[in-house]
Amino acid sequence: GPIGQIFEKRLNSFFGSKYSSIISNGTSALYLLGKVLDWKKNDIIINSPITFLAGPNSVVYNGSTPDFVDINLNNFTIDLNKLENKIKKFNGVKKVKSVIATDYAGHPCDWEGLRYLKSKYNFTLINDNCHAMGAKLNGSQQYAVKYSDFVILSFHAVKNITTGEGGAILTNRKKENEKIKLLSSHGLIRNFSNQKKLKYDGYYEMVDLGYNLRLSDIQSALGITQIKKLSKFVKKRNEIAKMYFDFLGNCEKILLPKSSNNIYHGYHLYPCQIDFEKNKINKKDFFKKMLKNKIKLQVHYIPVHLQPFYKKKFGFKIGDFKNAEKFFSNEISLPIYYSLKKNEVKYISEKIIECLK
Repeated sequence: GPIGQIFEKRLNSFFGSKYSSIISNGTSALYLLGKVLDWKKNDIIINSPITFLAGPNSVVYNGSTPDFVDINLNNFTIDLNKLENKIKKFNGVKKVKSVIATDYAGHPCDWEGLRYLKSKYNFTLINDNCHAMGAKLNGSQQYAVKYSDFVILSFHAVKNITTGEGGAILTNRKKENEKIKLLSSHGLIRNFSNQKKLKYDGYYEMVDLGYNLRLSDIQSALGITQIKKLSKFVKKRNEIAKMYFDFLGNCEKILLPKSSNNIYHGYHLYPCQIDFEKNKINKKDFFKKMLKNKIKLQVHYIPVHLQPFYKKKFGFKIGDFKNAEKFFSNEISLPIYYSLKKNEVKYISEKIIECLK
């Protein structure tokens, strides 16, 4: 509807894209993009193993082959050296058609390096920006569209902005954007010269097998108000992250997330590392102790290649991506959200230190 078109214009203005298509959710956006890019059976689509299931699942939905490249242990995003090695491994055997790079927790990947590899090996580069809306690279909040071919957004309830449920695809490619819009609305076209010849409005033709993946005007109206506040929301998340650093920065038993000087973190998540084996405490027991103090921790994420479906169908196993597995064994996600107060951050920090003694 008309409100959805306004929301798309606001997205273009904020993220610097020429085109945007709002979609029913982020998972549907990834699935639809695979259709538009014509992912086929023997195409290899690469993800990081530390991501939500939606990315790899979208590859499987399209009948293509998912594969993974391990993370680096500095900022937990995809390791570019390992990525190039994997592409070389497949060279001449199978085609790496697309790379989906996740800006994990809100920290941008090395996008300049990714863009270089894209140019060298000719794959489609997709930014899974669902964690990093409002983040900046080299001072720009419009970095995602600058370096990648397509950007996926999610407006799920816990993301930096929300429409309750929803997503979007951003791009500077007109042809692909038109195909995205077509397939997101049943494959129908409505506005063409036949309407005048037939002398009635509402004439349409189905020219492709599309889907009902549209975002409603009600959700779009919420999105319009939310995107006005995105910078404010991310600023508050950075303030909360600094509070955690102030309270936990001197605790040697926990490693806090960090970013380089050219990064303005989105902090959708606040992932920390605790060497549970070294600290002689079981991760499960640590979670129980924190829950007794009314603090609910989470883990982001269980490596996708260790999920039973991916192990059985594609033969992945323990040891395939050691950095991701090590990260998972030590990772805890601390609460971070707009209304979190300083005294609550202090309480959480004190209980972490107490439980680690």
